[in-house]
Amino acid sequence: MIMTSCLILFLVVLGINLLPAFGPPTWSIIVFYGLNSDLPLALIVVVSAFAAAAGRLLLAYGFRFLGRWLPEKQKRNLAAAGEALEARQSNVILGLGLFALSPLPSAQLFAAAGLARVRLLHFTAAFFAGRLVSYSLYAASAKGLRGTSLGDAFADTLKSPWGIALQIGMILLLIPLMQIDWSRFLPRTDDKPTSET
Repeated sequence: MIMTSCLILFLVVLGINLLPAFGPPTWSIIVFYGLNSDLPLALIVVVSAFAAAAGRLLLAYGFRFLGRWLPEKQKRNLAAAGEALEARQSNVILGLGLFALSPLPSAQLFAAAGLARVRLLHFTAAFFAGRLVSYSLYAASAKGLRGTSLGDAFADTLKSPWGIALQIGMILLLIPLMQIDWSRFLPRTDDKPTSET
């Protein structure tokens, strides 16, 4: 019974995190399971965080695959963006960890990372760590949300004008990301020191 519940939880959270936009929030699934299942909260958090990370990783790989059909100029710009990000990998990991703790949607971030061909395993590991923390907070507060139904949470997410505007805005931000010549932000490697005579 526990294995079946975990598998269903994993598949639901994985499916939600495969969506590039407009998916219901994963926290609502965690709260639902916390209130309506016999699974320990720690297990709900770990399974959900792993499923969310796997879903976002697959989403990023999907965008990486779709990036093959972009024009060459955009491919070069995105490759340079990936190099610029990886030049400061520790900053990226820290930034992503903080981002993962926030309520902002992460789908577009992973779509951009996939398009920029960033090394995704480090990226996903930081996301997983951040989600462990944020999902633990949601699971711990599940008892205070007993009066909130899962359907209401989904409906509020899908109908909220601010939520819709944020999702659309983050999708639209992918367009200028592909247009920027990111190579301007990379350190020049062709500048060789000249010896004085």
